[in-house]
Amino acid sequence: MKRRVAREYVLQFLYAWDMNEKLRNSYDYNTVQEELESFWERNIVDNKDIKTFANKIIEGTLENLSQIDGIIKNYANKWDIDRMITIDRNILRFSIYEILFCPDIPFQVTINEAVEIAKKYSTKESAAFINGILDRIAKEKEKCPPS
Repeated sequence: MKRRVAREYVLQFLYAWDMNEKLRNSYDYNTVQEELESFWERNIVDNKDIKTFANKIIEGTLENLSQIDGIIKNYANKWDIDRMITIDRNILRFSIYEILFCPDIPFQVTINEAVEIAKKYSTKESAAFINGILDRIAKEKEKCPPS
């Protein structure tokens, strides 16, 4: 349950990042740290595990954003990433980060969490869309594990 809460914070942070034109298209470690500090000041969380997990996913997602967005473009046939619902785009982003860069998290867990978060914050159609894309990515990764 802690990780679900952490992922919801990840979504909130990435959504705000995505909506800020100054931040959207750039990655700077110091800026990310400043924004995280400000975010946690506004969202007081006493549980260290939640913040630690959320920070790991946020930092990793933003650090690998160009690669992740390229993957979304490849798998989201007929969808322009910039025209996707912002919530859906960011659920996909952090979930793809987990699938590709967090081998300690089973991809089935990541997909299930993404679908449940989409149902809560977006639409049923979004949940199915996200499930389909993440499932295809996870299956491809299983076929071609990193060397």
